[in-house]
Amino acid sequence: MEISAAGRLEVRITAADVGKRVSVRRLNDAGGAAEKFTDTVGVLTSWDDGVLLITRKSGECIRIPESSLVAGKVAPSAPARRRGPAASYEELAQVASRAWRPVESEWLGEWELRAAGGFTRRANSVLPLGEPGMPLDEALTAVRRWYGERGLPAYVQTATGAEGTQELLCAELERRDWVREVTAEVWTGGLAPVADRAEGAGVVLSRQADEAWLSRYQRKGVSDVALRVLGSGPSVWFATVPGPDAPAAVGRCVVDGRWASFAAVEVDPAQRRRGLATAVMAALARRALDEGASAAWLQVEADNPAARALYTGMGFAAHHAYHHYREPADAGTDR
Repeated sequence: MEISAAGRLEVRITAADVGKRVSVRRLNDAGGAAEKFTDTVGVLTSWDDGVLLITRKSGECIRIPESSLVAGKVAPSAPARRRGPAASYEELAQVASRAWRPVESEWLGEWELRAAGGFTRRANSVLPLGEPGMPLDEALTAVRRWYGERGLPAYVQTATGAEGTQELLCAELERRDWVREVTAEVWTGGLAPVADRAEGAGVVLSRQADEAWLSRYQRKGVSDVALRVLGSGPSVWFATVPGPDAPAAVGRCVVDGRWASFAAVEVDPAQRRRGLATAVMAALARRALDEGASAAWLQVEADNPAARALYTGMGFAAHHAYHHYREPADAGTDR
């Protein structure tokens, strides 16, 4: 916190700092045994009518009355990463988009509108990589129209928690009653440690998702559109651990330059805790290393402690959070 020469805490932020990463301390409302102060770090997304709105790395929005501020300062734009490959949000967003391509896409300025018959939100949402080339309300109206013409709900995928992410856009969507339905995280790590985790014996690699692989994949009744999405990417590999009736485990990897992405790692519930997920990822990692990759990324849900523990043990760490905002339920125009 900012401390004056006289040793007093000071508030050194103003409404002019909206859009910057800040650190603030405020007085708690609660009495009793509660701590007297609470510290909050995040992006200042608004300062209106005596209330600050700060968006944390997780995407959580904190409302803070101006009257409760004790101290505040502009913080570095992004904390230094202690481990893992260096990567910007923009680089990861583009790599992730290439690893899970829609069937149809169209550009609205620097926003990519993506559609794939409703198969996954990632392939059926707007990816904003800059400005849409028009005022936000007009852009959101065009987005809703584009998805409506395809019989799909409109989603916007945003990110928080890294330099160049979209805390301000998140706040604007929430002001317009767009609903955040999904939050997950993108984790990154070195590829070689994944390859070294296990021998990967018994893992079969293929360029296509065959019937056996699909029988273990969690999304049942996969359509031709879904198969096109699953098979999209610069260099796609599918891993299978054969079983007596269905695969014991499966996984998917896309190699794209220095990056390898891991997804769809599924294990038969009856055969968990046997290292099969590790074996699948190790086999895919070795193939990616052979193709020149050196770094890895994956997506993980906040409420999946088993996966988070597995990936932490492999050397992965959170890079940023991402969110899917769904259009308001009303049929009126966006405010």
